[in-house]
Amino acid sequence: MNCIVPAIGEKMTNELSPSAHRVQTTLLEHGFNCTVLELSESTRTAKEAAQAVGCQVGQIVKSLVFKGKKSQTPILVVASGSNRVNEAKISKMVSEPIKMAHADFVRKKTGFAIGGVPPLGHFEKLVTFIDEDLFEYDDIWAAAGNPRALFKLTPDNLVEMTGGKVVSVI
Repeated sequence: MNCIVPAIGEKMTNELSPSAHRVQTTLLEHGFNCTVLELSESTRTAKEAAQAVGCQVGQIVKSLVFKGKKSQTPILVVASGSNRVNEAKISKMVSEPIKMAHADFVRKKTGFAIGGVPPLGHFEKLVTFIDEDLFEYDDIWAAAGNPRALFKLTPDNLVEMTGGKVVSVI
């Protein structure tokens, strides 16, 4: 369960914030040898994250939280940074209409703020869908607890750590 340990160097800060530390601890507790990096610049958007680590926007894992309109079930879609999620397609997969979750709902269900939601370590188990387009890359980058933290992993690591279903999200 080895993740990829990146070499970013001077862009890293010395100590992790509490939310990034929580993600690092969760990764290690689940057997993933990934290194959480907390950078001086923002990684809130896929474009910012790609610029910060020097990769393609498609290699960034966007963690989008939706909720079922009737059931209020939290649904996590981890999508390639270059893709726009087709909400109608996800609605069909969960057999109910969905809508983008608001910030308070996201924090309550995941324990993290929008812009830093990692693919694991949430307060509640989330129904999870993984964008099949992430498998076009050998390595990808996911948020790690806040809008300046992320970690490098493989698409297979992502499936293993989330238990998510690989689907077309566009």
